[in-house]
Amino acid sequence: MLSDQLQIIDFNKRLKTWYIQNHRPLPWRETRDPYKIWLSEIILQQTRVAQGLPYYERFTETYPTVSDLASAEEKDVLRLWQGLGYYSRARNMHYTARQIMTEFGGSFPSTAARLSKLKGLGHYTAAAVASFAFDEVIPAVDGNVYRVMARLFGIYTDILSNEGKKEFTETAQQLISREDPAIYNQAMIEFGALQCVPVSPKCDVCTFRDMCYANMHNKQSELPVKLKKVKVRSRYFNYFITECEHKIAMKERLGKDIWKGLYDFPMTETSHEIDTLDDLPVNQAVDSILRTGRIRNVPKTYTHLLTHQKLFVRFWWIDITNDADLPSMDGYHFYDTDEVANLPKPILVDMVLKEEGYL
Repeated sequence: MLSDQLQIIDFNKRLKTWYIQNHRPLPWRETRDPYKIWLSEIILQQTRVAQGLPYYERFTETYPTVSDLASAEEKDVLRLWQGLGYYSRARNMHYTARQIMTEFGGSFPSTAARLSKLKGLGHYTAAAVASFAFDEVIPAVDGNVYRVMARLFGIYTDILSNEGKKEFTETAQQLISREDPAIYNQAMIEFGALQCVPVSPKCDVCTFRDMCYANMHNKQSELPVKLKKVKVRSRYFNYFITECEHKIAMKERLGKDIWKGLYDFPMTETSHEIDTLDDLPVNQAVDSILRTGRIRNVPKTYTHLLTHQKLFVRFWWIDITNDADLPSMDGYHFYDTDEVANLPKPILVDMVLKEEGYL
């Protein structure tokens, strides 16, 4: 760790110079509007900037203020979010917009402590908004910043442990610029994203190469330390796309499972992949479909990766020729093509409907 205030001043000077010369001109960096800053931070959770930028632009165009977002229907917010994944972010974002309108008179809290009380705002996001919008002197420590500090100062404490979070937070608190905390936080995040990247960091042209522990000891690949490994669960979905007179049956997903609030088809989940319908345990809706309709073709299997789950998904397309024969399916409605296009759907469902020429 830097031992005195002059070293910290030098560190901040180097960091700010690097940032001015190298940072990406992103729209949320050109504003002090806490709504737009907050929106960008929610979108960029678990999302690369290149992927998140078009969503940010669509959201700020469709919902230019927190009041506009709060007034929206959840299904419309989810539809605009479609393709970003982690849909709980969108639901929490919509809930928080309404919370800000009803509990805070439409104004964002100006401190990280108060912001962290809002739904979906962890310590990092609250610190980022408070710093970028209100100049609060509080470090915003995300994965990029963990990596930069671990390598610079040779911190081997597990970043997922309570001890690690405390040590990194204390280190960041010592480093942060009191004069310009917003630029400091932006610069640390950007430095990790562009310079001190996870694999093959650009050490030869790094402004900190003469003081970096990892560079001097060739430990870049070992830092930061992250001991907990994510357990990935395999699941097997069997969907039945039921079509009658160009309309298909869909229902909103409820409960606490993945894709809550999105629309999908009648489905049976199995413990393993099945090859024929003879091996398929059916529920009431699926049983009605199979007794009434005709299977169009044998489907292929799609593999869809989520953070903690690996989905193996088959889509069985069922044709029903006469609407008088429509089966009873509790909660399902038949939607035409335009309606289906406007429903919020898992990105895999959207992709399959486009592949089949329905959308």
